[in-house]
Amino acid sequence: MLARAFSIILLISLWGVVGFGQWSALPSGVTNDLVAVFFTSPDRGWIAGDGGFLASTADGGRSWTPYDLGTTEDINEIYFRNDNNGYLVAGRKMFVTQDAGRSWRETRIFRQGDFGSGRPEFLSIRFSDKKRGYVVGSVLRTRAGEDVVTDSLLMRTEDGGETWHRIPVPSKTELFHLDFDGNSRGWIVGDNGVILASTDEGNTWTKQASGTTMPLYNVDFRSATEGYVVGKGGTILMTQNGGLSWQPIRTQFKETLMRVDFVDDKNGWIVGYNGDVLRSTDRGFTWFKQNSGTTNRLYGLFMDKKFGFAVGAKGTVLSYKK
Repeated sequence: MLARAFSIILLISLWGVVGFGQWSALPSGVTNDLVAVFFTSPDRGWIAGDGGFLASTADGGRSWTPYDLGTTEDINEIYFRNDNNGYLVAGRKMFVTQDAGRSWRETRIFRQGDFGSGRPEFLSIRFSDKKRGYVVGSVLRTRAGEDVVTDSLLMRTEDGGETWHRIPVPSKTELFHLDFDGNSRGWIVGDNGVILASTDEGNTWTKQASGTTMPLYNVDFRSATEGYVVGKGGTILMTQNGGLSWQPIRTQFKETLMRVDFVDDKNGWIVGYNGDVLRSTDRGFTWFKQNSGTTNRLYGLFMDKKFGFAVGAKGTVLSYKK
């Protein structure tokens, strides 16, 4: 009797972990690699990726309406700071919307010659408040017919995106992603295991010891102390002290991980190569694999408490329902 009761309790516990929502494929209508996804409500969202592809949905991803930006630059990220005001970065270009994505216009955030003989590549954008925003990426130069990263790039606006200026950082590597907790504290991750942090509203940045030389592609902080980083070779790092120390999380998953997103203090998801979708229900200490239904690489992730979306190679769009 005791053994049977224990079995029932165990099954209930496992159901709370592995039976908690599921992923399903949605049609995108394209074969472009999709890199970015952002939703402002369960119904309203955007997907974007290679070749300047951008599309929106008003029905939770069941149908998509393409929008012609007039560029073939690969779109690296979409970000909305509220329902109406959104931004996307594509190569050396930035586009903004002020009408919930019904129209987009290109905005120039640098002048010719600002980077000498190099050119910028914008990879990630975030706003810490209504006025202050940041863009990270790299400065590229063409050598022997190939683009080479010659410097890190961090730019900031203090007037809602009307004007931008460059902020120096103690790095020369490519910077992939950034996140802020409030106005004061921010983190940037990049190539060669680089993690940069600021505690003074982004005015100055210092290196944190990541303990790895792997490229780090994404960072997500739930508070001023608890944060998560993912990267190449199944790298998962977590901190509980704002990045003063980073703890590697060992798992059996060795594929490159591209995005991490926590919806509350306990529940988080990670997506990556080979269609991997990982989930944690214990603040990131352990991770288990969910069935994504695809082996295509997953590059983008947006999670909410009751729904989520992932995008990836060959036009892949996945929807998560709780």
